[in-house]
Amino acid sequence: MTLSNDLLLKAAKGISTDRTPIWLMRQAGRILPEYRKVREKAKDFKVMVKTPELAAEVTIQPVDILQVDAAIIFSDILVIPEAMGLDYLMEENKGPVFPKRIETASDLNSVHVAATEELDYVYQAIQLTRRGLNGRVPLIGFAGAPWTIFAYMTEGKGSKTFSHAKKMLYLQPELSHRLLNMITDSTINYLRGQIKAGADIIQIFDSWAGVLSPDQYSEFSLRYIKRICDAIQDVPKIVFPKGAFFARAEMERLDCQVVGLDWNMGIQESRSLMPSKVLQGNLDPCALYGTLANVKAEAHKLIDGFGTGGHIANLGHGLYPDTEVDKVKCFINEVKEYSASKQKVKS
Repeated sequence: MTLSNDLLLKAAKGISTDRTPIWLMRQAGRILPEYRKVREKAKDFKVMVKTPELAAEVTIQPVDILQVDAAIIFSDILVIPEAMGLDYLMEENKGPVFPKRIETASDLNSVHVAATEELDYVYQAIQLTRRGLNGRVPLIGFAGAPWTIFAYMTEGKGSKTFSHAKKMLYLQPELSHRLLNMITDSTINYLRGQIKAGADIIQIFDSWAGVLSPDQYSEFSLRYIKRICDAIQDVPKIVFPKGAFFARAEMERLDCQVVGLDWNMGIQESRSLMPSKVLQGNLDPCALYGTLANVKAEAHKLIDGFGTGGHIANLGHGLYPDTEVDKVKCFINEVKEYSASKQKVKS
């Protein structure tokens, strides 16, 4: 399908664009009243994820309402452990909880490598979304990085330290690699299914990259991200390693086109460490709590910092649920207008 707005895909491939493309992590979510209405109707987060019509509806909402340059399929990174046989609950105001977690080698007998077809509801949502978008913007597919998924499967819940997960890396490295390999194989199957269903580009979220030491990150995370990047060759790839500022030189060697930066990663230093990569990010989500004048100033600062090429505008992490919609719209519009004006002067 020919896209009427292909700015994101062009930018990801290093092709010059008339302005900087922009989308936001967690753009389909609680900041939108329209999302909350669907969520109330579904009564359960996982019902939304597993109902293709609802997932497609909330995926398209930010394209209509916020006018972003891409949609990202509404789903959850934890569909992978669930498909592998480790169920989770999404508790209100607490986040994900696993009734059973992986602790010993015998626990691996209860999980398996997820086959592509086991996540068919996500592919149905992608197909419905593609039809609903009707070529307006690209659709982003995604998955969690193997280490981040491993962290949840072994910790059993969210954590500030993921000490149980890290303990396993130290005490049971062989078991850790066995599980990471299973997660990686499952993720490759999953992303191939998303691409076949119609995803134009994919992002790998390594949300808990920053809790590992540089040596552990190389051994227990980056090697598995590399395997995914090497296996997925049909569409552009974005890797978002939150907190892994120390791994940027290694990221340069990954077979991906785009690296997402969090707000603690300096722009110029990142460019010097990753000269071949398009950079994505990296506004602090808290900047959107400022006044409209503040938000405009931050948008200008972002564009001035990254320049008019080799950049996809985004936040340094996901939108916070209490962010005002007007501030989000202001940021998106200002990035578009200011980058277009800068590009016009440049040309």
